[in-house]
Amino acid sequence: MKIFHTARDLKPRSQPVCLAMGFFDGVHLGHQQIIRQTLADARQHQALALVLTFDRHPNVVVAPDRVPPLIYSLSQKLETLDALGVDAVLLLHFDRPLSRQSGETFVRRLVRDLDPLHSVCVGRNFLFGHERRGNVASLKHWGDRWGFHVHAIPGVSLEGRVVSSTRIRQAIQAGDLATASRLLGRPYALRGEVVRGDGMGRKLGFPTCNLDTTGRVLPPSGVYVAQANMRGRSYRALLNLGVRPTVNPTASQRRVEVHLLDEQGDFYGEELEVIFGPKLRDEQRFPSLAALQRQIARDITQARERG
Repeated sequence: MKIFHTARDLKPRSQPVCLAMGFFDGVHLGHQQIIRQTLADARQHQALALVLTFDRHPNVVVAPDRVPPLIYSLSQKLETLDALGVDAVLLLHFDRPLSRQSGETFVRRLVRDLDPLHSVCVGRNFLFGHERRGNVASLKHWGDRWGFHVHAIPGVSLEGRVVSSTRIRQAIQAGDLATASRLLGRPYALRGEVVRGDGMGRKLGFPTCNLDTTGRVLPPSGVYVAQANMRGRSYRALLNLGVRPTVNPTASQRRVEVHLLDEQGDFYGEELEVIFGPKLRDEQRFPSLAALQRQIARDITQARERG
C-alpha cells in the first residue's frame, strides 16, 4: 500500500480513482463496509482503490476542547487499511487552512487532482468542509456536476445498536474489551512507542516497557495478562495500567507499563502493541515497595498460569 500526502502526488496515473473518505478511527465494522464498497468499485472499473484520511483528528484544530481520545494510533490505522487491501492512502495533514476550505472547494480540488475520479464512498452521515457544512446531499450534487458517483453507506448494527467509534471508546473505558473487539472486527489492541520511564520497574527486578499512549482511550486501571507484539514477534506479558500509587501517591497521570515475561532488552523507540487478556486485579497502594515487589512476583506467576 502506498501512502501519499497530496493528491497531486498520485500523478501521472492511467487509472481512474475510487475514493473512500473518513477519519476511520478504529477502522471498525462500519468503516469496513465503506472500504469494501470502494474495493468493489475499483475491481469493477479497473481503478485505484484510494482512502482519504487525516493525520490527526480534525477537532485538534477546530475544537481543541472536544478532541476525543483515539482508539488507534496512526500506524495501527494505516496497517489495518493495508490489511483490507486498499491500493493507496491519501494522508492529509489537517491544519487551519484545510479546516477553512469549503466543502465545494475541497471536492473541486480532489476532482482536479484525481482526474478521472470515478466514485466517492462515505458514511451516510458524513460531514465535511468548513464548519462541516458539506454533507452527502451536497456531495451528490457535485458528483452530478463533475461526473463522479457517490455511495452513501448506512451504518452497521450489532447487538441492536449502530457500530461507531464513540460506542467502541465507551466499551473500552468500561473495560468491556470483548464488545470493543466485536465492534472492531478484530481483537482490541493498544499500540504505542516505548519511551523512557523512571526505571522503577528495573529497580524492583521487573523491567518494563513504558508506552506513550498520549491522546488514546484506555481501559480501566489494573493489572492484566497481555500479549505483546513487537518486531514481528509475540511475547507473554504482564501489563500494569494506572497511576502507580505505591511509587508516587500524588500522581494523577496514568501510565501503561508492560513487563515481558520471557524477554529483556533495550526497546526504546520501538512500537509495541498489547492485546489485553484477563484482568488479574485492580490497582492498589501497598504499604512499601517490598510489598509491591512481592505482589508483582505473584502477578507474574498468575500471568504465566493464565497466559
